[in-house]
Amino acid sequence: MILIPAALTTATAMAGAGALAGFGLPYRLRVPVVGVLTAGTGAAGGTAGVAALGGSRWSAIFPGLLPLAGTHLAVDALAGLFMAVAGAVVTAVAVYGIGYTAGHGQHGLSSRTAQAVLPLFALTLVLVPVAASVSTFLVLWELMALASLLLVLAEHRQRAAVRQAGVWYAVMTHLGLVLLLVGLALFAAQAGGETFTALRAGASGISPTVRGLVFVLVAAGFTSKAGAVPLHAWLPRAHPEAPSPVSALMSAAMVNLGVYGLVRTGFDLLGGGPAWWWLTVLALGGLSAVYGILQAAMASDLKRLLAYSTSENMGLVLIGVGASGLFTAYGDRPLAALALTAALLHVVNHAGFKALLFCAAGSVLRSTGERNLDLLGGLRSRMPVTAGLFAVAALGAVALPPGNGFISEWLLLQSLIHGLQVPGVAPAVVLPVAVALIALSAGLAAAVFVKALGVGFFARPRSEKAAKAKESPPLMLAGMGLLAAACVALALVPGLLGDSLDRAVGAVGLPGSEAVSGGGLKVRLADISASLSPLWITSALTGALVLATWLPRLYGRRRRRKDARLWDCGGGAPTPRMAYTATSFAEPLQRVFDDVLAPEQDVNVTPVRESSYLVERVRFSRAVPDRIEHRLYEPVLGALAGAGRAARRLAGGSVHLYLGYGFAGLVVLLLVLAVGW
Repeated sequence: MILIPAALTTATAMAGAGALAGFGLPYRLRVPVVGVLTAGTGAAGGTAGVAALGGSRWSAIFPGLLPLAGTHLAVDALAGLFMAVAGAVVTAVAVYGIGYTAGHGQHGLSSRTAQAVLPLFALTLVLVPVAASVSTFLVLWELMALASLLLVLAEHRQRAAVRQAGVWYAVMTHLGLVLLLVGLALFAAQAGGETFTALRAGASGISPTVRGLVFVLVAAGFTSKAGAVPLHAWLPRAHPEAPSPVSALMSAAMVNLGVYGLVRTGFDLLGGGPAWWWLTVLALGGLSAVYGILQAAMASDLKRLLAYSTSENMGLVLIGVGASGLFTAYGDRPLAALALTAALLHVVNHAGFKALLFCAAGSVLRSTGERNLDLLGGLRSRMPVTAGLFAVAALGAVALPPGNGFISEWLLLQSLIHGLQVPGVAPAVVLPVAVALIALSAGLAAAVFVKALGVGFFARPRSEKAAKAKESPPLMLAGMGLLAAACVALALVPGLLGDSLDRAVGAVGLPGSEAVSGGGLKVRLADISASLSPLWITSALTGALVLATWLPRLYGRRRRRKDARLWDCGGGAPTPRMAYTATSFAEPLQRVFDDVLAPEQDVNVTPVRESSYLVERVRFSRAVPDRIEHRLYEPVLGALAGAGRAARRLAGGSVHLYLGYGFAGLVVLLLVLAVGW
């Protein structure tokens, strides 16, 4: 128990020192010193999380830190899981960030402001799960939001799109904060206290209507932070425009805290709820999984593709959380424990491969200056290490063995399939649909990352920048190597996390489930007759690949053929223009899902000036906009803009008119108070 406060104190001290170093040190020292201190912050926070996963618990109260309410902190196994994940991601990305930021000049991520904010952002990622009261949680949550916003805007001088992304992110994240503030304040008022202990004790005495309202409000706020559809509009804007190390931290660590808040509030503080709560979460998860990966399939911007992939994976996590709550509502606690275990394991797996994917994308962007897959290609030979690491992460993202995403999706499918035995109409209808959505998202994910890897790395270079690309510096490769090692370990021996996941699940009221056991080499489900050995699967696949590779070569040595030029049908040597681009690769999928995606296309024909029968130029353009954003957000923004224009008429410049507004407002307020009293 002494280890946890010591580690948290160390993390806080190193983050403070990093902030001071970011402001005070000259450029040459700023980046390496801040990077080392940020990595130390992550390592210390991760150590505290690992200690909590090992069974240690800790709590403390600091009355003087926050006015009136004080600061309440507590660490259990659930908090420890998210602390350990955030700490590990911060450590690896900080090492990567030193190499990424060096040589970029004194702008962007290497500026004094960004370097001072970076370790503070890392600290909030570790400390948010430690909060044990409403006020403490909201303060840390807002600090995390403000720090991430400043980092998203780090390169606003270089690109105008960064400012637009920052506005979207600021509005959406503070909308989520308002929802959380209202929901948690209502919860605390009804429970008679704002500490988590008081909320647990008072939750049972709150009326079902108020409990349902609290859950809806906080679920909307937390799923917005997780990037779930339809509150995902900030994510495909902020992630591509943020510096790549910041994108990795946001996508692999920050979005996880939305899941943490939902699990903590829904299961632990509210003590579970009726089936409709969790059916709503499950529906949001299914929508996010399919819609997110469809948008990723259409994207040609590499970082935008990865951002939509985050929505898909958070959707899979929400399916697990929703299924767990549904099983709890129907009284099947073992299946509930299995579904929640699958969701938490996917949080861990997603953090590993998504941080690696964003770091690899950052390496490509740093080397070529391009994010557009249509202008890349040929990077496998020019950046072989980055290409190999991207392939490791992509294998995890497609949920195929031996990728690390496979085992968590397998567990999730096991819980949903065996959940069909739960009596009730809702499980019988919803669970098969959820299984189908997971299968569909997995198939589309395979197409997405085949496109990203094949078009971006294996095709011929389609621009001069791609043709002149060079491998990343050693520190960047070292950071990515740490993440790749974590992905490989999670893929081969996920059973090592069994006891830790059991403790995390037990922390929210599902004790003694032992949903995953079997040590490191084999995963066995305690309450279901199913087992899996990822290491043996990987060995079998490796053996089959070796045989498929070497047997034709051995056979070919016996029957040698004379080298001759292949017949090219008179077309000549192939050029990069003949290869598939990301846009052309996605075109068949676009046709299949045409009604869902609603693509927009335009053909502009310019005739010759002398004759309208002769064509000078034909210009074809096609775009696949975010349909939910188009139908949901644009009308709201248009209405607000119209209201703003109409409100200008009220500002006539007359002082007497403004005094009249104030007097009328005061009269209305007094009338409301009189009627209400």
